Amino acid sequence: MANLACVGAGNVGRAWAIAFARGGHAVRLYDRDDDAVQQALVLIGQNVDDLKSAGLVGEDDLLLDRIAIAPSLAAAVDGAVHVQESVKEDLSIKCTVFEEIDSLAPPDVVIASSSSAFLSSQFVGGTQHPSRCLVAHPFNPPYLIPLVELCGHPGTDPDLLERTQALMVSSGMSPIVLKKEIKAFLLNRLQSAVLSEAMFLVGEGYCSAEDLDRAMSDGLGLRWSFMGPFMTGHLNASGGFRDYVRLLGDAFQSTSKELCRDYDWSPALVDTVANAMEAKIPADRVSQGQRWRDRRLMAQRLHKRSQPGFTDER
Repeated sequence: MANLACVGAGNVGRAWAIAFARGGHAVRLYDRDDDAVQQALVLIGQNVDDLKSAGLVGEDDLLLDRIAIAPSLAAAVDGAVHVQESVKEDLSIKCTVFEEIDSLAPPDVVIASSSSAFLSSQFVGGTQHPSRCLVAHPFNPPYLIPLVELCGHPGTDPDLLERTQALMVSSGMSPIVLKKEIKAFLLNRLQSAVLSEAMFLVGEGYCSAEDLDRAMSDGLGLRWSFMGPFMTGHLNASGGFRDYVRLLGDAFQSTSKELCRDYDWSPALVDTVANAMEAKIPADRVSQGQRWRDRRLMAQRLHKRSQPGFTDER
């Protein structure tokens, strides 16, 4: 068991607290806004109840007892081996918070940001120990979606990056390590590519927003939920990925030249998509929709847990 600090008690911060506590670690949660912390405790309790109902956490698991509220940032990082920052996605705020944490935590304590927009090289300039700083970007909520992207900057200590990778594995996460910095990391670049083309297809009248979503949920998403696009291609041709490229590579590359990456998301198009989504889940019921989403993710996690990876059954 390690002592960890979660700085920021919003959606991402409280989800990290659950993920780390479920992994057996002691977590101190801190936010400058006392109301945000108190609200986080209520929501964490609801989330944990759902996890127990789904069988993803044992009924007798004292997970909540491993999450404590820290009265100050200094108290949060005291004795911690890892600090997970999840404050507002604002570069100036992140710079300030990183400088504060850096001044309070011993030099060997890893400081990781949940940032999805900023590279660590952008907010460590004012720190005294930039080598222990990196990004650990989750896909929300991390206690249900295990993927976390680890991305250091050119000065990040490789040993500390490796230590963070081990910590994530011990917390039930599935870490991937980027070999170098790139804007938006991996997941959001992939997500941006899909979403941009989706907006183009709806905006130009090729399909409805509802059918576009169904193309993913009842099509691509079914395979992509347990294997990526490379393995999908590998298994879609009798001779594997090389055969797949031989058969379809030219067609995919030709189509890729027509994809629209800079399509205008006009207010009218946003309204079209939003209206279609709100017809299913009204804006004032998004929180209920999030709990529905999370319960579906829980069922999926249970299914994936029960199914082993590929084995040769010949």
